[in-house]
Amino acid sequence: MQYRQLGDSGLRISSVSLGTWLTFGTHVERETAIGCFDKALELGINFIDTADMYNRGEAEKTLGEYLKLINRDQIVVGTKVFGPMSDHWMNQGLSLRHIRIACENSLQRLRTDYIDLYQCHRYDVDTPLEETCYAMHNLVERGYILHWGVSQWTAVQILNAVHICEKNGWHKPISNQPIYNMLNRSLEVDVMDVCEQNGLGLVVYSPLAQGLLTGKYKRDHTPEGSRMAHEAAGNFFPTKRMTDEYFEQQDQLIELADELGMPMGRLALAWILQKKPLTSVIMGASKPEQIEENVLANDIVLEEEVMERIETILGNAPVDQYSGARVGYGIVKRGY
Repeated sequence: MQYRQLGDSGLRISSVSLGTWLTFGTHVERETAIGCFDKALELGINFIDTADMYNRGEAEKTLGEYLKLINRDQIVVGTKVFGPMSDHWMNQGLSLRHIRIACENSLQRLRTDYIDLYQCHRYDVDTPLEETCYAMHNLVERGYILHWGVSQWTAVQILNAVHICEKNGWHKPISNQPIYNMLNRSLEVDVMDVCEQNGLGLVVYSPLAQGLLTGKYKRDHTPEGSRMAHEAAGNFFPTKRMTDEYFEQQDQLIELADELGMPMGRLALAWILQKKPLTSVIMGASKPEQIEENVLANDIVLEEEVMERIETILGNAPVDQYSGARVGYGIVKRGY
């Protein structure tokens, strides 16, 4: 397992990490969840990500039960705040009041004295950003959390937060957790650059598009027992991506993966892990075997020729709407 520094912090996390969205605390049984946690630790995964709103705290409770079974020092715990935790309108957002209450509740559910990485799950347009930054800084100062980060924030929102913290001498965010995979590449336009230049590590979620990029979903076929087939988890499945164009791309990606001697899902993870600013990919799992498979991507280095072939197959790199020229991370433009 590789361990990468998370932003400008001294925290080092595994390049492949384990997430709990739509799995633990929902349709995955407790024994299976414990088995997944055990397998993750066995394979060197040290970062487990969750959020208070995942099944209204049940995912945190499941992780909390596990933390009591092991040495807490082995695990870097990440959780999040923002989403509604009840039907009352006050029980959500990034106000100083809600952040403090939510953090204390997460600590109780997780059965731990501190949270390694506390993340703003989304941006709160109804709360002054300075209040949110102070709230996170205050939690660090009080020892409730060690570091804080953001999730799905724009480049401008991240820059504004960094500048506010620098101006006031507050603890700055060290990470951003956005969605990123072969089918969703908006991150490359400016967020990657902003994070790298301002010391934020990138911990991306949904790297396999909830399993769509494993290649197991075929035209007009939903595998039995899959996430898409599940009554609750299936509501979040990216069915809008399941177009004729995508399945043509999938056929080509499977062909390439076969040539390289690996499953399509491993190829999709290896492609992400080769992006320089990225710290870790968060994978979901409903059984330990899936973790064993996905961790294998950690040791793969794709040659430049393979990366270029993938670009040709995908054909979805961000481009300038006026000129059609490629834009985004790693692209240097000079002159007109």
